[in-house]
Amino acid sequence: MDLYDRIFDLCKRRGIIFPSFEIYGGVSGFYDYGPLGAILKRNIEDKWRDIFVRREGMVEIEASLVMPSVVFEASGHVEHFTDLMTQCVECKKAFRTDTILSERGIKIREGATAREIDELIINNEVTCPDCGGNLSPSEPFNLMFQVEIGPYGRTIKGYGRPEAAQGQFVNFKRVYAAMRERLPLGIAQIGRCMRNEISPRKGPIRLREFTIIDYEVFLDPEESKYPRIELVENVLLRIISAEEQEKGLEQVSIVTVNQALESGLIKSEALAYFMALASHFIEDLGIPKDKQRFREQLPDERAHYSLQTFDQEVWLERWGWTEISGHAYRTDFDLSRHMTYSGEDLRVYKSFEKPKSIKIPVINPNREKIREDFGGQANNVLKMLSNSDVFTVKGSLERSGFYELPGKKGIHLDNKHLEVLFRTEEAQGRWFIPHVAEPSFGIDRIFYAVLEYSHEKRRKRTVLKLPRDIAPIKAAIYPLVNKDGLPEFAQKIYSLLIDEGFWVEYDDSGSIGRRYARADEVGVPICITIDYQTIEDDTVTLRDLETWKQVRVKVDKLSILLKDYLNKKIVFEDLGIKLN
Repeated sequence: MDLYDRIFDLCKRRGIIFPSFEIYGGVSGFYDYGPLGAILKRNIEDKWRDIFVRREGMVEIEASLVMPSVVFEASGHVEHFTDLMTQCVECKKAFRTDTILSERGIKIREGATAREIDELIINNEVTCPDCGGNLSPSEPFNLMFQVEIGPYGRTIKGYGRPEAAQGQFVNFKRVYAAMRERLPLGIAQIGRCMRNEISPRKGPIRLREFTIIDYEVFLDPEESKYPRIELVENVLLRIISAEEQEKGLEQVSIVTVNQALESGLIKSEALAYFMALASHFIEDLGIPKDKQRFREQLPDERAHYSLQTFDQEVWLERWGWTEISGHAYRTDFDLSRHMTYSGEDLRVYKSFEKPKSIKIPVINPNREKIREDFGGQANNVLKMLSNSDVFTVKGSLERSGFYELPGKKGIHLDNKHLEVLFRTEEAQGRWFIPHVAEPSFGIDRIFYAVLEYSHEKRRKRTVLKLPRDIAPIKAAIYPLVNKDGLPEFAQKIYSLLIDEGFWVEYDDSGSIGRRYARADEVGVPICITIDYQTIEDDTVTLRDLETWKQVRVKVDKLSILLKDYLNKKIVFEDLGIKLN
């Protein structure tokens, strides 16, 4: 039994996490959080909120899980959000083609076509991992769950969101106005997402329904300086560059944020800033820095919207380096696309201190070339181009080398069909489409990683040494025996801590040693024992999860001292008089 199996045995026994619909045999890719797991997961989310939203002075929204298809047509998910799928011709089971190959130790060239990948299957005689049957040619499979919105005959095609980010983009204009039109503006969202994974086989690492944190930080593209960058400029990051990977190497460079920016290793200060925060966040959850790294995605790996992306990875015993967060510079792709598809102006205006001459971009179509290439459609193409937003056209040309007319899939206009010229005029300010830096976190993966790095064996006993600020149960209350007024006194202390807002547990069954063992197994930071001395002098014994040391504390100081300890303001020895 490896570490993963031991953790999940514990999780199922103690109500932390377990397969969904278990009484019906379960369905891969779905897990439910039990009583303790739900609190632990929420505490991780709240810790993230504190670091990334509250302390940064940013905001959080909650948007719809189901959205009409046009949202995902604009975002590019309908076209691009696919994996290659192959099917066994014998047992009819479907598999991700790249997963089957990687499990056989066969490497796939970045940017390989479906045909090249299928040739790898044939040349290496790869067969169905379940029954040994032959595999069908690979086909792209869209990972979004399609839904129908409304009753029969009046339905709107929609999708369950595969990421939370589109909620921030479609609501940007309203949130920007509500927050007094200021940039940078970070809009966070923590919520459920759905991806119809082809064959999830990695427990909570690859799920069909999961919790994601998408954090969209909207920026002025002409302001390269991020306001808070000085706070992290000396933070060390462990980075594997795309250049190193293209050489076939996995050499980790340990550099400060400042060095990474000066060398061009990270292209955006905002991206670097939130990578530093992410490193601190994960370390504070108990995962040391030497078990973390940021791997720059290769050009063929990056999402269609990204100029640069880093995956924050942690080392897991069963799966090796595993992505837990992604950090992408999305440029103005999303707002530009939604602006084009919706017809809504999503630009922002920035006033100058005094009027000045600025260059205004304008679209200059090559009518002759458009008529030559598009024939009878040319007039319609020219009309649509004249109504297109110049910033959207300019951004698409710079990013992709072409501009696709909205709703006209396949009609690509490139530099031979048009150019963006600039005219100079006197202006009071300028209009622009904000760029976006996006840190995105997979909470379920982080949840599992926290369990793995907290799990230890101590004197043949399982101990879940969770960071005390995220532990689901903060303290356990134990009367030493069930007589002589000790249970009544213990209940009083239990009620006192409950009224003070602590998540606490009362347990009077079994020996005190067995109760300590049960608490250790689910990561209770402090056990409070009420004994005969308590009746005499109003003191209780506190036992520490991390060291198993004990101190004696006055009841009237218990709440304040416990709060300081759980918030990491004091160490255990500061709580009271040492007993052992």
